[in-house]
Amino acid sequence: MDGSSLQQRFAPEGRCFGCGPKNEKGLRIRSFQAGDGTVVAEWQPGPEHEAFDGYVNGGILGTLIDCHSNWTAIAALMAAGWAEEAPSTVTSEYSVRFRRPTPSGGPLMLVGRAIEVAPDRVAVETSVEVEGVVTARGRAVFVRVGPGHPAYGRW
Repeated sequence: MDGSSLQQRFAPEGRCFGCGPKNEKGLRIRSFQAGDGTVVAEWQPGPEHEAFDGYVNGGILGTLIDCHSNWTAIAALMAAGWAEEAPSTVTSEYSVRFRRPTPSGGPLMLVGRAIEVAPDRVAVETSVEVEGVVTARGRAVFVRVGPGHPAYGRW
């Protein structure tokens, strides 16, 4: 995926564990608008992300889904015209369904789609795929926050 990711464009100083470009020890996912209403990311796990030899830890998968879904929500708010710049959003709720073990030997594809968009909240569904096979799915709701919230303006 070429060009600047959403994280690089809107949060270049971000240090979130999952998606912060400045977190040297983080996952540093890079999410891109695909042009078809989805937001996609390719991410390569390493041995330190495994639960056991050859398979990704479920907590890491949850973090990937949470962070990628958040950027999918931000992109949806901007596409709907409810934000000119990346709004501050936080996870209100999320769930993950593990469909099968996720191999760690190759890249993972994250595919997020906003399924409900309102000015103050967005619901997102995100899948984790390995070679076209869905290994996990997540559903999350993100809410906009304003001044006074610890996450406000953190991008």
